[in-house]
Amino acid sequence: MTLRLTSAPVSGVKKRKASAPKPRASPFAAHARTKQISGRPSSLKPTADSGFDDPLPDIGGSRFISQTAPVQDVLQAIQYIRDGMFEELPTRAGMNSTRIAQVLNLRRSLPPLASVAHVHTLLDAPTQVEREIVEQIKAGRIRRLIIPGRGNDAAGLGDCLVLAEDWEKLVQGSSELEQPVKDKFIDILKRIGTSSAISQGVFTTDEYRALLRAGFIVSSSSYTQGTLSIASLPNLPQMASSSASRNESIPLSERPVQTAAQARAATLFLSLPNTGSYLRLLGLGRAHMVALLRRSASGEAPLGLLKDRWDGAVETEKSFHVAKRARGEFTGVLPGKTKKWKELYGMSFRWALEEALGAGLVEMFETGSVGPGVRCL
Repeated sequence: MTLRLTSAPVSGVKKRKASAPKPRASPFAAHARTKQISGRPSSLKPTADSGFDDPLPDIGGSRFISQTAPVQDVLQAIQYIRDGMFEELPTRAGMNSTRIAQVLNLRRSLPPLASVAHVHTLLDAPTQVEREIVEQIKAGRIRRLIIPGRGNDAAGLGDCLVLAEDWEKLVQGSSELEQPVKDKFIDILKRIGTSSAISQGVFTTDEYRALLRAGFIVSSSSYTQGTLSIASLPNLPQMASSSASRNESIPLSERPVQTAAQARAATLFLSLPNTGSYLRLLGLGRAHMVALLRRSASGEAPLGLLKDRWDGAVETEKSFHVAKRARGEFTGVLPGKTKKWKELYGMSFRWALEEALGAGLVEMFETGSVGPGVRCL
């Protein structure tokens, strides 16, 4: 048997073992993997907001509100404001029967007020509007309700208008007052004209307490910041109604003169039931509108985007939302879970925007590309 020797082991040449091919880099390797969340995307920022952090183009002021408002005069404006404060309850509200009853009861209890600033926003003719307001007040068709301590400028909440017929309906429909007191109070309202203050001596003690409980008058001591001059008091008897005949027999020059402090202490201001709740809700609506605008870095937003923020990420009745809902997919939260319905009781977006515009908190301008824009001042 022959021994076969080769030079392979001596030469140092070794055969390389076959190695596995190196995996090719994926084009998506640089992107982090995220797990899809099937719950409510409440913490995710809407994609529509990302493109509006920069200031919007401004080509001039917008008259969108005054041009689209279906009003021609002050009376129509008051009715429009009174009826358009809230939206109707949606079909799928996401609220139980108790909460729905609370919402409807609060809406029904609010007085039919309209702020003067709101009326100016709708008509956009300051001099003509003020002249018409004065004429309607003198004619007895509307009354101006001044609430001391709530601000006297445009941003204040204390200058409101109400239709005279609505005021009388509230008085006649009150269960806290007897019919003789109702008739006397309505007669006094017609006699005091444009004044919003009444001397306390006009009513007896029982009448005063009844009107105070019903919410149609408030004492001047309730307003720590309110001021009243003697000249603003109406020309009514200063004594109780039981002694009115004796007071009339005394000459005017011989009647005792009250000091300013005594006049303020004996003065009552006109009011309407639940006016405080109305003003509080109005203030919350204005503040929420400003807070939504400040979500943008520039403090501006297109009108459509601002409305979406106001409504919240709610489901709609659009075809693609209906199809998703039928498949059991997420289409948005129910309206009852949003701030619009939890705290503002379904306040209308346009109504709140008109209030904020009238108060000088925001302004509208034309962008020329994405429709009207709204800017926080």
